[in-house]
Amino acid sequence: MNKRASARRRLAASLYETVLLSALALVTGFALLPALGLASPSNSRVLPLLGPAAQAISFVSLFAVLGAYCVWGWSDGRQTLPMKTWHIAVESTSGSCVSMARAALRYVAWWIGPALTIGAYATLRPYGYGRWAVGLLAVNYAWALLNTDRQFLHDRLAGTRLTVES
Repeated sequence: MNKRASARRRLAASLYETVLLSALALVTGFALLPALGLASPSNSRVLPLLGPAAQAISFVSLFAVLGAYCVWGWSDGRQTLPMKTWHIAVESTSGSCVSMARAALRYVAWWIGPALTIGAYATLRPYGYGRWAVGLLAVNYAWALLNTDRQFLHDRLAGTRLTVES
């Protein structure tokens, strides 16, 4: 059994991964703009925004592109650049390589915090407290404080763990 990666190392790799995923999201968003088009504002001083259908297509596209990156980078013994940099490997709790299905489950489970945040924001915004929902983004990581194995929630649900690469 490989040594588990420390919380500090896992969080550092997560922050690095966030930078890369943000860049990938920006590239994907800019690539989608010509296909989706912008709603024409009646006033030239108003920021043009995507319509509801285009927003849904944009979200689904981003979810798929980011998911493909994560699932590919976590499965079959592969590592993403932040994982290589911080010498972290993802494996199943039995110590084997993560399958694509398990990596996909890990990716979907990672969305628990953001989904809670979006739901809480939608609920609290009419009352003027929408900004408090941002704290729910940390649910997956705060779970490690409560868990006896110090596992993040998405790793616990997917049956994976992050270990120090040997």
